[in-house]
Amino acid sequence: MEKQKLQRLESLDVLRGFDLFCLVGLEVIVHRMRTPINQSWYDKFLWNFSHVEWAGFSPWDLVMPLFLFMSGVSIPFALSRYRSEPNKLPVYRRIVKRFLLLWIFGMMCQGNLLALDPSRIYFYSNTLQSIAVGYLVSSILFLHTKIKSQIGIAAGLLIVYWLVMQSVTVGNFGGGNYTPDGNLAEWIDRTVLGRFRDGARLVDGEAIFSDWYRYTWILSSLNFVVTVLTGLFAGYILKNKETDSKKKWQLLLGIGIAMVVAGWLWHFQMPVIKKIWTSSMVLVSSGYCFLLMAIFYYWIDYKGHKKHLTWLKVYGMNSITAYMLAMCINFSCIGQSLLQGFEQYIGDWYPVLIAVANAVIIYLVLWGMYKRNIFLKV
Repeated sequence: MEKQKLQRLESLDVLRGFDLFCLVGLEVIVHRMRTPINQSWYDKFLWNFSHVEWAGFSPWDLVMPLFLFMSGVSIPFALSRYRSEPNKLPVYRRIVKRFLLLWIFGMMCQGNLLALDPSRIYFYSNTLQSIAVGYLVSSILFLHTKIKSQIGIAAGLLIVYWLVMQSVTVGNFGGGNYTPDGNLAEWIDRTVLGRFRDGARLVDGEAIFSDWYRYTWILSSLNFVVTVLTGLFAGYILKNKETDSKKKWQLLLGIGIAMVVAGWLWHFQMPVIKKIWTSSMVLVSSGYCFLLMAIFYYWIDYKGHKKHLTWLKVYGMNSITAYMLAMCINFSCIGQSLLQGFEQYIGDWYPVLIAVANAVIIYLVLWGMYKRNIFLKV
């Protein structure tokens, strides 16, 4: 716990807050409105708040890449002063501490660590852990290599992922197969994680994998690093004092458009698939992240429109806390205890009311921390 003292990039805080607001507040509410509204147009609208089944990309598929991207944007602002220091042991401790905490928090959120049931512990299965991996590698590269080397490494990792997926074959997996049951990343996760993969269970000593779980993590870690690195490159632009503000948002915009076009062109050979974090998906998602960063920077830091945005900073400046509150604690019991009398009057809208109450409680906790300048960091 520490008090905020350094000048911050407000557009980054607001963008991070927007991402967290959608994740911990808005999504559940809009989905619960489906039943009371019961209209075909609303079902189509919900596509914006739903992950695509496999190949393709929806707005909701951007939530996780944006989280990784923004962790990269913050690296130049947080670690620049350590680059010239000969003794980097203190910063190494800081980086490793963050890695370990994010990993444990990820197991708490999605690995069911809090269930205290060994059969439900999953080792690598959460957004926070993908951030941990990407942040660890990107931070070390930032401290020890130049930007040209970092760009080369990012491009190399995208190509390595593609080459492995295209050329390596194990049984019925791999060899350019990008189906849910035949891609190499699926085989690697099954082999390496085994029983500790999310959705897996032991039956007579053998790991049985659930058909509904198709996310991969081991091979995908190569591209988790690239996603964070793309944020790092945006951070370079935003922190550079020699580049004027107008040029900054123009650069972000141009790079974003180029990456989106390149990613969708690559889609014809390597499909854009978020669940296995394909290289084409990295370009598409990071391109959209650049565009969002350009828009938020243009409006907030360049044009100076900062009014009425504090509510998003409340989420953005305690983003890990917001995520942990939403993933680990169910506040619905409070709403149900206080508002149960309304169920008889509003019928199908009652679950929506409870979802709103849950979101409000989380916000009030974050708002109280914000007002007291309490910012929990890892």
